[in-house]
Amino acid sequence: MAYVKTKDTPSRTPPLNESSVLGWLKINLFDTLYSSVLTVLVLIAVFFAVKALWVWGISDGVWIANSRRECFKISIDGACWAGIFAWFDSIFYGRYPRTDLWRIDLGGILLIVWMAPLWLPRVQGKILIGLSTVALYPFLAGYLFTGGDKGIFMQIMLSAAIVCFFATTANAIIGFLGGGNLIAFILRKTGKNKAPEKQQRNMLLTILAIGFIAVFLWQRGWSLEGVTWTRWGGLFLTFVIAGIGIASALPGGILLALGRRSKLPVVRVLCTSFIELFRSVPLITVLFMATTMFPLFMPEGFVLNKLVQVIIAVCLFNACYMAETVRAGLQAIPRGQYEGAHTIGLGYWGTIGLIIMPQALKHMIPNIVGSFIGLLKDTTLVSIIGLFDVLNILRTISRDSPWLGLHQETLVFGAMLFFIICFAMSKYSRHLEVKLSTTHKN
Repeated sequence: MAYVKTKDTPSRTPPLNESSVLGWLKINLFDTLYSSVLTVLVLIAVFFAVKALWVWGISDGVWIANSRRECFKISIDGACWAGIFAWFDSIFYGRYPRTDLWRIDLGGILLIVWMAPLWLPRVQGKILIGLSTVALYPFLAGYLFTGGDKGIFMQIMLSAAIVCFFATTANAIIGFLGGGNLIAFILRKTGKNKAPEKQQRNMLLTILAIGFIAVFLWQRGWSLEGVTWTRWGGLFLTFVIAGIGIASALPGGILLALGRRSKLPVVRVLCTSFIELFRSVPLITVLFMATTMFPLFMPEGFVLNKLVQVIIAVCLFNACYMAETVRAGLQAIPRGQYEGAHTIGLGYWGTIGLIIMPQALKHMIPNIVGSFIGLLKDTTLVSIIGLFDVLNILRTISRDSPWLGLHQETLVFGAMLFFIICFAMSKYSRHLEVKLSTTHKN
């Protein structure tokens, strides 16, 4: 029974509960004799495991050496981390030219700056910022990473990406410092905030057109040396495949889920067949089929490199799994939500976009992020078909002459690397659940 203090009740110490450290320990770890014994045994096992890892990896570990044999001379029982440091650049960048690593770093910085407004308070238009990142950033990053000649289509999309990047950044700065958005700021500074709506729209379109033309003329002078996709590798390649897969899996899954629930028989049958086909085979089979079968369906003379084929296969495969996750969220929404939306005059797409889908996605945040984490880890399968992702690079270290046989350290380092990334994604998932006030309490 809870203790409630009133005016007439003398002050006394409340009973032990979960809010205190001792109370939490007693309730969760030492509640009964059985749980106490089990807790002690687990703590002993954890102690010896951590102690062994500490001795092997830290106390007896070798951090500076020129070969594995030299590591053995220094410490025969400790870990040889010197091989990891010797291959550090390759682990993160693969075989990308060392003089052009700034292009990968710049692409990562641009992505962080572009998406930073999504986490800043008082910034408006976050949905448009997210959509612009998904739609336009790949063109900007794609040219940074690949370089080479730019066709007219790439120049147009590259110019649009640069204009959008500067616009979203300016909008974020304005919103974070003083509130409001970029459009209101421009109208206020030009004195058109009280002008007719048509006049305001025409002025904004004119400014946008002038900015686009200026950026288009500016970027025409750019020239980056071409880097073939065969030089890509390491964690960089893992992020490229996983990033494109994550960005396309959710919208693709939403469309497939809606198609599977459609009242049109043709659409429903096609979406259901597509989903079940990809969900019935393992990803490695899809990857092998993509690298062997995709070229047969392409027009004569149209060639897709292996990396593009793998990315398409990963996107389709994960969109099908995401479709089932989204469909589960849609089924959890009560029928009254649909009826209420129709009552206020919303059509199908208005009901789905404004009422149903936000609730469904909010309830399915753990499942969605779990699928994203699974996608990130599944990218290691591309090493089987010859792409030098981070796992293949780690395997290559053990085949390098100076570090021949270095297996344990590379696999432990790879495990820690994936743990940090996946744990960060999981914690952000929990943050989203709390921020969006889902029903999860623990």
